[in-house]
Amino acid sequence: MPALYVHVPFCEKKCVYCDFYSIETETRYDDFVALLVREIELRAAWERQQHPGATGDAAAHIGAARQDTLSASHCTSIFFGGGTPSLLSPQQLGSILAALRSHFPVTHDAEITVECNPGTVANDKLAGYRALGVNRLSFGVQSFHDDDLRFLSRIHTAREAEDGIALAHAAGFENVNLDLMFSLPGQTPERWMYNLERARALGTTHLSCYSLTVERGTPLAGMVDRGEVQVAGEESDAMLFEITMDTLGAWGFRHYEVSNYALPGYECLHNLAYWRHDQYYGFGPSAHGALRDRREWNARSLAAWSEALRRGTLPVAGGEHLDASILRSEYVYLRLRSEGIDLAEFHMRFGCDFLADNSPAAQRLLDEGLLQIIDGRISLTRKGFLVCDEISASVG
Repeated sequence: MPALYVHVPFCEKKCVYCDFYSIETETRYDDFVALLVREIELRAAWERQQHPGATGDAAAHIGAARQDTLSASHCTSIFFGGGTPSLLSPQQLGSILAALRSHFPVTHDAEITVECNPGTVANDKLAGYRALGVNRLSFGVQSFHDDDLRFLSRIHTAREAEDGIALAHAAGFENVNLDLMFSLPGQTPERWMYNLERARALGTTHLSCYSLTVERGTPLAGMVDRGEVQVAGEESDAMLFEITMDTLGAWGFRHYEVSNYALPGYECLHNLAYWRHDQYYGFGPSAHGALRDRREWNARSLAAWSEALRRGTLPVAGGEHLDASILRSEYVYLRLRSEGIDLAEFHMRFGCDFLADNSPAAQRLLDEGLLQIIDGRISLTRKGFLVCDEISASVG
């Protein structure tokens, strides 16, 4: 079931920690939308010209699982990320959705998510989104403390975040995610718990809780290098992560991916497509797509992306062939950080035995209580989630 991702790169103000491609600009959004529709048309035409048979040197097991997906399945999720997609009007968003539905087989009940900055939403805009079929919103709240928000250079206050979420519910949105960030400078367990409690009180059905990461090239990295900001240590970060797992688990949220928690039935279908190693299309500047045995990425520049489309060509900046070894490694990494690896499915998909191929490393992780096997599925334990990246690097 391929997923559709649309990258809207515009922001009113870029956050100090953000490494995603986004720009502060007064560019006319209508021009951007017209070019985006053109990209959708070109990509659909390109896809129709391709042969669905197996290609490259991917194993037959992988080919059966991936090669036929595009021709046999409908798209069950559309995700507008950014940047700040909620800067677009309902009319502009509607033009993009109409193009996607016209050129790709989107199911009538597809999950359609729009990322929102609380400082950019109003009742009429949210009602317009809902009328278009948007059924999931993701608010980049990050914190319910105004001093944290000022440090992160967010354009909204804690009160505006709460008001925005209330407007979303009033507009008919039941499926609402909040992004929250822990391990901020000086953050205590009490301040973090307040964030979780406010999120719950606002009727949130899904939470994405991320540890503050210092990405090179961001303003935050410069602040750290100059000694202006001190990042949290590993022990403090682990403690806040454990508080998150324990608290949300007690409230009935299912920890279904390292950073994501959902009430039953509210897991994000779009993100599950990534974590299940399904295929996906990417549209917009810097967007990535993974189709069959190849991954491609668009130009990470609005100007270069626009220029290519005005020439009538896809704005692809690069790509890589995904051979059997890469596909298997990525599958292991993505599945371990989410719902785990079904051992029978792994054997059917890749033609080998996961435990046998990774012994004795897998056995050591099982003995140390970092991995567990339940009903034929190997997955991370609570303890294993704390060192997810290290485990994924040691097996697969």
